[in-house]
Amino acid sequence: MLSSVLALVFGYLCGSIPFGLLLTRLAGTADLRSIGSGNIGATNVLRTGRKDLAAATLLLDALKGLAAVLIVSALAPGLPPLFAAAGAFLGHVFPVWLNFRGGKGVATFLGCLIGLDWHVALVFIALWLGVAVVTRYSSAGALVASAATPVALLIDGRRDVAILYGLLAIMLWVLHRANIARLLAGTESKIGASKSVGDNA
Repeated sequence: MLSSVLALVFGYLCGSIPFGLLLTRLAGTADLRSIGSGNIGATNVLRTGRKDLAAATLLLDALKGLAAVLIVSALAPGLPPLFAAAGAFLGHVFPVWLNFRGGKGVATFLGCLIGLDWHVALVFIALWLGVAVVTRYSSAGALVASAATPVALLIDGRRDVAILYGLLAIMLWVLHRANIARLLAGTESKIGASKSVGDNA
C-alpha cells in the first residue's frame, strides 16, 4: 500500500512539471496563462506562434508520463505503476504549482499508456491521427481514441489498466466538455484554421 501511495505522489510530481510554461518562458514568449485557453499544453503553446515549442511540449508532456511509469515499474512492479500513471495525469491537469490549473492531459494520457501497454498505445495514436485527419478536428481524434482505449486494453487482457483508463477517459472527456459543445455546434476550430478557439492538450 505504501509503495502505491509513493508511486502516486511521484507520478504527480512528474506530471505537474509545466513544460509548456517553462519552454515558453525560456523562449521569451508571452505568458502562456494569459493567452488562448490559459492552459499549459501543446495546443495553447501553438498559439504563441512557435510550432517548435508546441512540438517539444507535446513530446515532453508525454515523456513525463512515460518516465513516471517506467521508473516505478523498475522499482515496484505490479499495481504501483498504475498509481504512478494516475498521479502523472492528475499532476498535469491539476499542478499544485499553478493553482491546480494545468492542461487537458492527452499527451500525458498517451505517455503513461506507452509505459503500461505500448500495443494499445499504438491503437490510440492510430485512432487519434486517423480521426483528426479525416475530420480535421484534433479534439475529436483525442476523444475517440481515449474512449476506445479501455476497450482495447480489455481485448489485450489488461483488465487492471482498462479500469484505470476508463476512469481517466471519463475525466478527459469532462475536461473537453467545451470542445464537445463546440463540436456539436459545428464551431470547433479545425486543424490548420487561422483562428483556433479549441484546446485539447
